[in-house]
Amino acid sequence: MHSKSLVIFDMDGTLVDSSGVIAGAINYVRKNLMLPPMDKKKIVSKINDNAINPLEYFYNLKKFDPMCEKWFSEFYTKNHDMHLEIYAGIKEILEFLHSKDIKLAVATNAYRQSTLESLKHLGIYSYFDTIACYDDVGEGKPSPKMLELILDTLQMDVSQTLFIGDGERDAMAAQKAKMDYIMVEWGFSSHEGSIGSTEELLEKLTSIL
Repeated sequence: MHSKSLVIFDMDGTLVDSSGVIAGAINYVRKNLMLPPMDKKKIVSKINDNAINPLEYFYNLKKFDPMCEKWFSEFYTKNHDMHLEIYAGIKEILEFLHSKDIKLAVATNAYRQSTLESLKHLGIYSYFDTIACYDDVGEGKPSPKMLELILDTLQMDVSQTLFIGDGERDAMAAQKAKMDYIMVEWGFSSHEGSIGSTEELLEKLTSIL
């Protein structure tokens, strides 16, 4: 792995434990659609499942309904401060990378409004040089468009860049962008050979940067 000047992070399940607010928001949408609530563990187990159609699985919908986005964002905005936590050790990793003059970015399938609210609420927004969200490119990961937007914005080459995420969508986006990738598993997913703690990730970054 070549020396890196830019590290991109996924947000949910990588930087931020948002399982509570995501499950609550999904159930709020379901309530508005007159559907019964879904078990939180069941929701969290499927957040990064690339084999499902989220609209169909969570909402029994065949096509996108803008009201679902409105309801989801409404709940998220009102409740993120009660249900959102930064994973232990993440601030230390961001501080370490910042001390090495590494540029930092976020690539998330969340919408920009909720992303900014989350990062500012948790006190880590100022670490990032740029942020790419679903509504910035009109496609979520596994599309590589967010990663490509970040490279264009910061005028960085893909060979200088490392992406850190916790799901198959992240891995597929990195592969399509031909970007080096590290999988972590302290969030919503479990993957063989992935990094299991922030301490292990910091050790890995220290050895390669």
